[in-house]
Amino acid sequence: MNGSGWAEIALTIGLTVALGWPLGLYLGRVWAGERTWLDTVLGPVERGLYAACGVKPEKGQTWLAYAMSFLAFSIASFVVLYLILRFQDRLPLNPQGFPGLSPDLAFNTAVSFVSNTNWQSYVPETTVSTFSQMAGLTSHNFLSAAAGMALAAAVARAFAGNRSESLGDFWVDLTRISLYVLAPISLVVATAYMALGEPQSLLAHVTARTVEGARQTIALYPTASQEAIKQLGTNGGGIFNANSAHPFENPNAITNLIEIVSMNALSFGCVVAFGRIVLARKEARALVAVMTILLAAGASAIYAAEAQPAPALAAVHADASVNMEGKEVRFGAPSTAVWAAATTGASDGGVNGMHDSFMPLGGGVAMFLIQLGEIIPGGVGSGLYGMVVMALIAVFVAGLMVGRTPEYLGKKVEAREIKLAMLAVLILPLSILGFTAAALVLPVALGGLLNHGPHGLSEILYAYSSATGNNGSAFAGLTANTPWYNTTLGIAMLLGRFAYAIPVLAIAGSLAAKPKLGATTGTFPTDGPLFVGLLIGVILIMGGLQFFPALALGPIVEHFQVLHAVAAL
Repeated sequence: MNGSGWAEIALTIGLTVALGWPLGLYLGRVWAGERTWLDTVLGPVERGLYAACGVKPEKGQTWLAYAMSFLAFSIASFVVLYLILRFQDRLPLNPQGFPGLSPDLAFNTAVSFVSNTNWQSYVPETTVSTFSQMAGLTSHNFLSAAAGMALAAAVARAFAGNRSESLGDFWVDLTRISLYVLAPISLVVATAYMALGEPQSLLAHVTARTVEGARQTIALYPTASQEAIKQLGTNGGGIFNANSAHPFENPNAITNLIEIVSMNALSFGCVVAFGRIVLARKEARALVAVMTILLAAGASAIYAAEAQPAPALAAVHADASVNMEGKEVRFGAPSTAVWAAATTGASDGGVNGMHDSFMPLGGGVAMFLIQLGEIIPGGVGSGLYGMVVMALIAVFVAGLMVGRTPEYLGKKVEAREIKLAMLAVLILPLSILGFTAAALVLPVALGGLLNHGPHGLSEILYAYSSATGNNGSAFAGLTANTPWYNTTLGIAMLLGRFAYAIPVLAIAGSLAAKPKLGATTGTFPTDGPLFVGLLIGVILIMGGLQFFPALALGPIVEHFQVLHAVAAL
């Protein structure tokens, strides 16, 4: 550890938050349906899409209609993507000649990209055709991100409304976010990536000669265009197996900085837009502060762990002054630390280095950040509404302490909202611990495990944490492309996305119907350091619901042979 490393972490996080502010103000205009500087060009396109699809922008939807639209869109997206992957060998733009994916792998991958998880149980450059990458995966990088941001817009309108039944229109939100936010920013960023050396090609590969004179086949894809939306939409799921550790996806220090910043900027922007819509800018700043503090703490803990000498090197008396195991060699430990905290606190975004190679503390922090619920700053949209759920629980706890009905942003928080909030929150430990426990005793699951003992437990626990948290990063060391893991991880992704989002929309509908109240002398302040500290405490406790019970299994997994014996009975 050194001063320049800490400065690099501080600069990266500072740039991300700073960029999130103007993006959030612009996003707030898009959510509100206000005119933007792109209306002259995109306005006719937007109106044409509404006319073609029979959408009436002025007519809002109740929370149930909004939820049904969200589910219908997600189901249709899944079906289309599943068919593309299954029959990619019969579709155009397959210069690699790849066969269609197996049913279980196509299911897992389609669920993964529709749920904005982007977990990959396969090696992309040897499995997925150019058409599948472009028409299937990249398009869903846009659409799943836009859907998450649409839900965040609905939650914002719930707090802004006064005895209202409408949360807006899902189809309008999806269209406007895709047209006015994701598409133009991705175009600019992709152009920058191409200028900085990322390939953008429809060729299957090129052939090169190594220094020794051997022939090497190098896979090519339209990388820059997918990399842009992969990072902006907190998607992950890179074209290459190494993701953003691959030089084609991340060729130099400038692209590395752009990718880290763009990965979280829109997530912070959603919070700023929320504050603009609700007219609660101070409260929004408090949420940004919570996200920033937890992100900085996670990056600092990982950096402190990964800058330590590697015990294995010290044991053989090798030079252990610099620990580069698990780090992206070109960019070093500080960049890897802030990248790891950003990807696990948000969504995959393209892992820069393998978490499986981290020191135990570094890998544990990365896993814990996922288990907090993807809220620091979280996936685009999902980070905001996840943080709002935590804020509702925090004000409920504060209300219990002072003996009055809790309020948040002018809305009374009552039994219905808290029950729905806990329903959403508890789906995480139920899915993570339930599937992990099953995998630990079933031979069909243990067969894909490369490491036994506590590390094997970590690999399984991380996989289900990543899937349920719609994160998509991997701990490695686990052969996940099997019917068991493809199916169960797919189910975990569905639970993490939809079993969380639907209660959130129900909360939004309930809050929207309530009157908007003004603050009184008895109102618990939600814009100051007291609330920030309370909210951080609630988040850490909720994250511990799955982390610490899993730690308790450690002594059991120390004797992994016992589990094998039980499974064989």
